[in-house]
Amino acid sequence: MLRTSPVRILGERDRGAVRALLDTDPVGNVFVTSRLMSTGISAGTGGAEVWGYVERGRLTALCYSGANMVPVNAGPAAIRGFADHARWRGRRCSSIVGPVEAVSDFWRQVTPSWGPARAIRASQPVLEISGPPAVPADPLVRRVRPSELNILVPACVAMFTEEVGVPPDSGDGGALYRARVEELVRTGRAFARIEDGRVVFKAEIGAVTRHACQVQGVWVHPELRGKGHSTAGMAAVVEYALAEIAPRVTLYVNDFNTPARAAYRKVGFRQVGEVMSVLF
Repeated sequence: MLRTSPVRILGERDRGAVRALLDTDPVGNVFVTSRLMSTGISAGTGGAEVWGYVERGRLTALCYSGANMVPVNAGPAAIRGFADHARWRGRRCSSIVGPVEAVSDFWRQVTPSWGPARAIRASQPVLEISGPPAVPADPLVRRVRPSELNILVPACVAMFTEEVGVPPDSGDGGALYRARVEELVRTGRAFARIEDGRVVFKAEIGAVTRHACQVQGVWVHPELRGKGHSTAGMAAVVEYALAEIAPRVTLYVNDFNTPARAAYRKVGFRQVGEVMSVLF
């Protein structure tokens, strides 16, 4: 007897149910919400799919499947269904990111066919701030100008390589990565302190919804670390974001990155969750 799978590919007709599910955790789901707002839900749009887990005709969990795979509101049964579907489809993502328990369970089930991982970040605290920063902002941190793209891109590449372990320009010479950075500059979501043609501090806002935005790519030039640039720089980014972009600012950080966690704590960020990342 054939069993109907509770997992199916979602489309635009599911938009209302998807939005309702994502809105149950607007901070935790800021990345997926932002992506679906910009690309739509239909399979293949933007090169990604959205898998839904349906119980008794109701959507109870979903999984964003693109360059990043992100489970949303997924308990053990949904993770089992998503893992079955993922094994059948084969790995197409470069990372799995999401709540620790869900990602850990998913990774355990797909490891025999998807493994090994290049790196596993088992604990990444999710931080949030929704009020004024607790420290003075760096007045020299500002939006990056389009004419400064060639100054910003090398700093972004250095940050990515340091954080992820591989350069972002190893596949296509960096064309796609540069285009993404250029988009962030063009939309006013790239911030930096630039002195004498060198980036001192930088950060970008990569995901934006009506509820929250997510900071990414925080970086201080290696020769200038330990001088307070990250704390004052993040305070400036928070002020810009709360005034002009979203009512809550969020990010996640590796648990072992003690200096970054201390800087965010000084700014006024508080922990509201925890995610896990599996990198390929």
